[in-house]
Amino acid sequence: MSAVSSPPSESIQTRSPGREIASIAVPVSLEMVLQLVLTFVNQVIVGTLGAVAVAAVGLAGSVSFLFFATLGALGSGTSILVARRAGAGDRAGVNGTLTVALVVSLLLAGLATAPVILGAGGLLRLAGGAPDVTATAIPYLRVAMLSLVPGMLGWILSGALRSLGHARTPMVATMLTVAVESLAAVGLVFGVGPLPELGVVGAAWALVIAQTLKAALLAYLVYGPRRLAAFALPAPGQRRAVTGPLLTLSAPIGLTEFLWSLGGFMYAAVFARVGTQALAASQIVGTLEGIFVVGSFGLMSAATVLIGRALGAGDGPGARAWLGRVGRVGGLTGLGFGLLFALSGLLLPLLFPAVGADVRAIALGGILINAATQVVKVRNMILGGGALPSVGDGKGVITGDVVGAFVVGLPLAIFLGLYTPLGVWGVFLARVLDELAKVAIFEWRRRRVNWVGLAEAQRGALAGD
Repeated sequence: MSAVSSPPSESIQTRSPGREIASIAVPVSLEMVLQLVLTFVNQVIVGTLGAVAVAAVGLAGSVSFLFFATLGALGSGTSILVARRAGAGDRAGVNGTLTVALVVSLLLAGLATAPVILGAGGLLRLAGGAPDVTATAIPYLRVAMLSLVPGMLGWILSGALRSLGHARTPMVATMLTVAVESLAAVGLVFGVGPLPELGVVGAAWALVIAQTLKAALLAYLVYGPRRLAAFALPAPGQRRAVTGPLLTLSAPIGLTEFLWSLGGFMYAAVFARVGTQALAASQIVGTLEGIFVVGSFGLMSAATVLIGRALGAGDGPGARAWLGRVGRVGGLTGLGFGLLFALSGLLLPLLFPAVGADVRAIALGGILINAATQVVKVRNMILGGGALPSVGDGKGVITGDVVGAFVVGLPLAIFLGLYTPLGVWGVFLARVLDELAKVAIFEWRRRRVNWVGLAEAQRGALAGD
């Protein structure tokens, strides 16, 4: 693939390190906060229907998230490769990588959707929720899975835009779709005006509408009048050179995301076995925590993009320096957003009056426990979601996720939650120990990275295309 004289990121190379990080991290974090606020708004809307409805949506979400997170690895792999190509000034490589990623994601998401819709009942019964929770969750999951294809396309296009120096564009698209989904959720859940009253399922249809709109809007912004990229498959002789690295990077990320989301599903199953109140409270805690922890989510994207650009330009020490800068910012944001998360517990009676005092009491305790570990969770995002995948250390990420969730966290959650008087508090504690084990492994793998060798290998690989 031929290089061009001016890489897409050339215009942003003169920014200070702080502004460079902020130019990527702030729009991405705002975008994710908007998405989580939307999820929270929908949960509040569904919460007016009672604790069973909240538990059902959370249970269904833990299943659908398995597929969203796993296939979303293609977006991460695309972002890394586009960042490297942009750093090397290879416009044809950017086009080919993005096109192949969109085609592959379309096929894989399409193949995953039908079996999940058909097997929704069996998947949800595995979680062991109460019969009324499972019965409510089944139709929600079947509709929500229709958003998988447009959701994956939008995720890949968003990642590519960030790597090309247009991090604010996905944020603007998200702002528009957040408004649409909020209005659609209210209308379809309660039957406002000419819209049918669908109850819980109405929130799922709102999700489908919003994801479809977002994918279409992002595609227009990438391929429309601005021509940020061209939809062009690589030449037959070069397709393997694009597809191979994409799958090589995405497969380990996909496995780690699957293991992580599988762990989330299994934690939800443990909460469900503790009781419907515990499950409903855990979903409230998770949604509220998401709003605050994703305030630091953009740092993961910043690490991915900035490390990828530096490696693509053959600058190993520069890539290591970017990780240090992003990590220091992450420590500060973890402290700040962790405090705000703890304070959010004061709003539970106002936000969830219909779920009951017992559910709110459990949720408050869970918020305080989880808020104490926000710095660790942000560090895990930066290392496990950004830095280690960017340097090709999928093994390190897999090791951290497997040991954290399946060796430490889940066994303790089952034992403490189901076989000791701690009950639901034991499950929350086990999740904290999961994160601590994970960060220890990620830090160990970080110290083993050969930054200079990686940069030289990447420079040689791009020169040979």
